Amino acid sequence: MNIEEFFELSAGKWFSHRTSHHLAFKQSEDGKSDIVIEMLAADHPEVIKLCEQYEVNPSDATCGARVTWKGTMEWDEEKHEGSTVLVTVPDANKPGEGKLLREMGYAEKAPVAGTYKMGDDGALTLITEYETMSSEERLWFASPNLRMRVSVLKRFGGFSMASFTSEIRMGATEASKKAMEAVNAG
Repeated sequence: MNIEEFFELSAGKWFSHRTSHHLAFKQSEDGKSDIVIEMLAADHPEVIKLCEQYEVNPSDATCGARVTWKGTMEWDEEKHEGSTVLVTVPDANKPGEGKLLREMGYAEKAPVAGTYKMGDDGALTLITEYETMSSEERLWFASPNLRMRVSVLKRFGGFSMASFTSEIRMGATEASKKAMEAVNAG
């Protein structure tokens, strides 16, 4: 699977359940979200705008996505919601690797560029260095309608958080139908 296929298979509406472990405090918490992932063509105005923001030639981008989420965490009553645009820019010298441009970061609410690597097993690894922390996230499909995610967030100075997330597709998309047909044919 390549990065474009991973994004296509990710398109749709998902129910997400996350358990986060705050290692320094020896505490865990649960969170639930509804996530919508929409594919954006490489020539979509939002993809071009994000490339220009990072001074990347828009013709180097292969695909993009808009991710929107609404959720809750067990420790507060606040609604957690937002949206961001992601753009993939492959490394011409390393197939399966490249930059992932983000309109808004996962760990810090600011624009950030990280790197991605597609594994031979179809798993996507994202590594992002922020100003005060770093994150490593691994995503994979257990089936076309079940996606798993593990992440580790490290703050400079020692604080760490690990999380496990399962995401269940809420309704099939054309990409998931094709993937399911391929699984059933094999």
